[in-house]
Amino acid sequence: MSKTYVLNGASLSYSELGSGFPVIFLHPTPLDHFYWLPMIAELGEVRAILPDFRGHGASALGTGLPVGGFTRVPDAPVLSMGQLAADMLALIDHLALPEAVFAGCSIGGYVMMELWRRAPLRIRGLAIICSKPQPDAEDNLTKRVETIARVRREGTMGVFDGNAQTLIGASAQKKRPEIIQELRARMTLTPDAVIATQAGLAMRPDSVPDIAEIDAPILAICGGEDPGITEAEMRAFEAAEGGCEFHLLADAGHFAAYEQPAKMAAMLAPWLRQFEF
Repeated sequence: MSKTYVLNGASLSYSELGSGFPVIFLHPTPLDHFYWLPMIAELGEVRAILPDFRGHGASALGTGLPVGGFTRVPDAPVLSMGQLAADMLALIDHLALPEAVFAGCSIGGYVMMELWRRAPLRIRGLAIICSKPQPDAEDNLTKRVETIARVRREGTMGVFDGNAQTLIGASAQKKRPEIIQELRARMTLTPDAVIATQAGLAMRPDSVPDIAEIDAPILAICGGEDPGITEAEMRAFEAAEGGCEFHLLADAGHFAAYEQPAKMAAMLAPWLRQFEF
């Protein structure tokens, strides 16, 4: 059952499943915490904490987001990685957790890097899935500008239809065609939330310089069919002081944990055993 906490007037939603050492799962955009459920069912005993990011799922976007930071679309509100990290720190304070393991896919990984910069002592380990430390390249920035313009012009339908078709790996689509509609149904962001999220992603900092100072264990899993995140980009995490266990999940796209839940759980579960449950 969903629970809520309030930060700066915004009602933010999360769910909890199981027991043991806490693992906080940060979903990709434009999905919500539902993304993790098939994998968690395969994972075994773990206290899974599943927040919905601001503007995603049952969490409100809130008011008063800063405007003007994304200079290519200067009138766009910005949902920054800093704001999302602050939301997650407020959540672990709300739950009275001194520390946790974090697992994040895509934007979830970017938020984890911001969390590390802000509160490294609260993070026991980082499982990073289909996410990279590098900032947006020029072509990515151009695509974000185009996405914002399209959402303002047409609404979210076309953008979400495209996400469902292109971000899910070919193997999963072939094996289970219904996965497209399953994930498409969870893409419920408002136009304002899409615009703010795209602007925030465009403005995220370069996290590569931070990697060498990460002394917590890292698990990095790359989807071999991911159109936007490459193995070479993710192998940058291997420079971490605390060590990095790297896996290439060849038959998964960007939404790897939902596409291949049993295979993903088989990689995550042994890595989690190093922590105290």
